[in-house]
Amino acid sequence: MSPHLSLLAWALPVVPAVAGTALALTRPTSRRVAHGATLSAAAVTLALTIVAAATRPSTSTPFLLGTDLGLRVDGLAAVVSVTVAAVALLALTFAAGGERDVDQAPGRFGGLMLLFTAAVLITVTATTLPTLLLAWEVMGATSYALIGFSWRDPERVSSGLVAFVTTRAADLGLYVAAAAALAGGHGLALADLAHADPGPRTVVAAGVAVAGLGKAAQLPFSFWLSRAMVGPSPVSALLHSAAMVAMGGYLLLRVPDLLTATWVGPAVAWVGAVTAVVLGVVAIAQRDLKQVLAASTASQLGFVVLAAGVGGVTAGTTQLVAHAATKALLFLVAGAWLSALGTKALPALRGAGRRWPLVGVVATLGLLSLAGVAPLALWASKEAVLASAVEHGTALYAVGLLGAALSAGYAGRVLAVVLAPLESDADRTADARLDTEEEGTREVTTAMRVPMLVLGLGAAGLGVLVLPPVSSALASAVGDPRAPAPGLVELLASAALALVVLVVAWRVRLPEPAWARDWLHLEDLMQRAVVEPTDRLAGSLARFDDEVLSAAVASTARTTLRLSDLAARFDGDVIDRAVKGLAHAVRRAGSLARRPQTGQLHQYYAQSVAVLAVAAVLLVLVR
Repeated sequence: MSPHLSLLAWALPVVPAVAGTALALTRPTSRRVAHGATLSAAAVTLALTIVAAATRPSTSTPFLLGTDLGLRVDGLAAVVSVTVAAVALLALTFAAGGERDVDQAPGRFGGLMLLFTAAVLITVTATTLPTLLLAWEVMGATSYALIGFSWRDPERVSSGLVAFVTTRAADLGLYVAAAAALAGGHGLALADLAHADPGPRTVVAAGVAVAGLGKAAQLPFSFWLSRAMVGPSPVSALLHSAAMVAMGGYLLLRVPDLLTATWVGPAVAWVGAVTAVVLGVVAIAQRDLKQVLAASTASQLGFVVLAAGVGGVTAGTTQLVAHAATKALLFLVAGAWLSALGTKALPALRGAGRRWPLVGVVATLGLLSLAGVAPLALWASKEAVLASAVEHGTALYAVGLLGAALSAGYAGRVLAVVLAPLESDADRTADARLDTEEEGTREVTTAMRVPMLVLGLGAAGLGVLVLPPVSSALASAVGDPRAPAPGLVELLASAALALVVLVVAWRVRLPEPAWARDWLHLEDLMQRAVVEPTDRLAGSLARFDDEVLSAAVASTARTTLRLSDLAARFDGDVIDRAVKGLAHAVRRAGSLARRPQTGQLHQYYAQSVAVLAVAAVLLVLVR
């Protein structure tokens, strides 16, 4: 690998990271300066990803435990990194068009978005678990800051915290996977995880699956996505289309051999299929446009997860890219209407698609794509996923097909509202419901329209990804050359099914199940099943710490002090006195010993005579 290509691999995340850090620290208040710097960095990042996709650079540096920090742009990473960088640039362009929340702190917003993008690019190109974990942590932290961007609103901060804590709980799976991979003895490289010993390999697969499902908002983690909708619309357009949520599915697509080598693969596939159906029903029950889009995001990512579980990397990648373009478009449309009309409630958006024709056209394209109408992007990608699923059983295929039909149901329901004619009475009723969330500007700026137009072209044209020779080239690029292709009959049948359901949803008011309106009460259930028991356990442990451990430590300290006091007294009263007494006795003995030493010779003679006399007497007595 040439040094230039190695440098390119590092440059992918470094450029947005450095620019984002600079913006976050300096926080320029000038919109022109902040947006100019942000868009310049995002544009350079997109150019770098395009060059990297063509040249496929890689690099690594020693880290720990014989594992490297490694980045590599392979076929899968090339497709996804360009998608992420492109959506990031378009979302930031939209934000520069006058998004109310963003204008409060454009420098901080641009900095956080670029830092988030850098973390996602590292995630996409990571070759080892330590690299992935570092990026995963930064991605989670910056997503929290972006969802709770308007930090003076306690509800938004609380929602950001719910999203952060929920995904962090699932992220623990990656740490379990890393520990099991070390135990498996084949290292922490993502490519080596499938070669671990059978026991640890299953634990690695389960840990990776939990982390991926949590980030992709699959059941039972889906509720955090509902809370994340309080973030600015450009944040939703990036995080919940091509980046954060998509990274959950991408992680599973990155390790197909690991998943399919264990029971985890089929389990993941069923979780994706069930999520596609259940969250499809949840989407139908919503009355807020962003909530519909959030539920549909979890549902559509269910197809990516389904594909990953059955080893359909090509189909999953196609769905990932098509969903990114479609959902980023629809989140920006929702943001444009919120900015202009002051609401995103569906009843108030009656006829919104007719107020600004260009926005209405691209919104229609996005919703038709979401419904699976031919030849738009998500029509073909979902059928590619189902073609992979049918090889693993008709039941999995049938559940997936039901999820696809529900997509047409909720998309058709929204389409019927936003394209409804504005008659006089309805017009007045709808207008009375405007400005309920913020004061609308009654305009959609050019900077907002341009990214929506580009994404609309993507939502319309990315259906080519499943058509030869593009599909063959994509399959070869992602290392899945034997990917099954959907047949013509299946493609036509799914297109017909989507049209039928769409027409029904347009003409008939679909039931809105009350049990699905509050996202299956998943947050309440999680609160009762996990949070409250954990809180009670933490309280019990805190009391044990205060009443037992702390008391024991305090008692030990008091006992030690008393013993120290006694020892000090013994030292002062006994040892010191004994030492002083001995010293006094020694001094007296020394004084006595000095008395005979007079320096007079005759006295020494007399002393010698006395000593000899005493010795003679003793000798006589002893004998």
